[in-house]
Amino acid sequence: MSDTSPSPGFIGRLTGALDGFIQRWLPEPLVIVILLTFFVFALGIAVEGAAPADMLTYFGDGFWDLLTFAMQMALVLVTGFVFATTPLFARLLGWIARRARTAGQAIVLVTLVSLAASFVNWGFGLVIGALFAKRLAREVPEVDYRVLIAAGYSGFLIWHAGLSGSIPLTAATPGNFLEDEIGLIPASETIFAPFNLILLAVIACGLPFLNRMMLNHGGRVVRAGDLHLEDEDAEEPEVAPRTPAARLEHTPWIGRGIGGFGLAILALQVVRGEFSLTLNTVNFAFLFAAFLLHGSAHAFLRGLDQAVKGVGGILIQFPFYAGVMGMMVGSGLAASLTDVFVGAANSTILPLLAFLSAGVVNVLVPSGGGQWAVQGPIIMPAAEALGADKARVLMAIAWGDAWTNMIQPFWALPALAVAGLSARDIMGFCVLVLLVSGVVLGVGLTFLP
Repeated sequence: MSDTSPSPGFIGRLTGALDGFIQRWLPEPLVIVILLTFFVFALGIAVEGAAPADMLTYFGDGFWDLLTFAMQMALVLVTGFVFATTPLFARLLGWIARRARTAGQAIVLVTLVSLAASFVNWGFGLVIGALFAKRLAREVPEVDYRVLIAAGYSGFLIWHAGLSGSIPLTAATPGNFLEDEIGLIPASETIFAPFNLILLAVIACGLPFLNRMMLNHGGRVVRAGDLHLEDEDAEEPEVAPRTPAARLEHTPWIGRGIGGFGLAILALQVVRGEFSLTLNTVNFAFLFAAFLLHGSAHAFLRGLDQAVKGVGGILIQFPFYAGVMGMMVGSGLAASLTDVFVGAANSTILPLLAFLSAGVVNVLVPSGGGQWAVQGPIIMPAAEALGADKARVLMAIAWGDAWTNMIQPFWALPALAVAGLSARDIMGFCVLVLLVSGVVLGVGLTFLP
């Protein structure tokens, strides 16, 4: 029996209203990015006075700028999925999932796992939240699957304040493009600063219970069983290999050998002090760990077949966002938008305005590195001139970038591909996370010591 109440409270009614609105009005992410392309094109002409031919050029020049990143994101989905479907990891996820006895416990558990994974690495967090949610749905079949997947995605809220945050890590790296203007800002003053750790703790404590309250939304409830999702853990009938080639494909030493080979490279980097936690190293580690744990090439390829089904949306939509980013930067729209927020700031409210401006820009330029390249050279010199806390302002930009990911379908694509849902299925719940976390983050960035 479900542990939800039959009478929605205020949070439940608000969640239901938001979900109903999103279900009615939110189109598919591909339609969103096409409309966004036309909107930014017109905005650049109307606001910045750019010529239509120039806007077309900016879009075309930028279209392939995220090609490497798109491939990385595709590999985030593929390698994370293949790794998570290894027998050892599948058993681990199953063991954790069996701790949940009720729908509410499932929501809290998936949120905590997603938060922890996103703090370690954002790519891992994107995939593991959805994979774990699917596993929980089999253990607690009465849970609302849409809320469960939304909760698994919501942990992504903290990624930019975690160990893989691109903005704070860039600012701490010698030779970065703003070092001459603002100097180096070490991670001890950003990621591990008391105000940031307090914000992380507040969100880690509050988000699971906010998600739990959304279960009782009074609207349409979707069970995982209603969707006829494939069971990645299902065993296929074993057929004894009859030919030398088939025996080679089924031998476990092929995967174990190449898996050990790849992981030895990472171990060597650690020993030499050359290792750094990046998206590439995470994908590399997942890929070769998956080979090692699957063993045979046959088992690995079976997991790979399941993983690649959801890659299409990523490969098609990322170039469009790169084109939009090219128009935003080339026309000056991104800089003008930042100036609107920063122009009337003082040292006290600059972090709040930096947070809000980053949130708005992120909807149009959903790339942490790209956003820092646009906003950093404007906001950080302003922080220095006003005598504001540069590290806090920097983290305000980082939090703003992560904050509006809750309503940016671009970042939900890997999770949605794993879950077998559409953006409109989860965005209504994510809007409430956006609203509540926005208040918490805005107040915390302004007033926390």
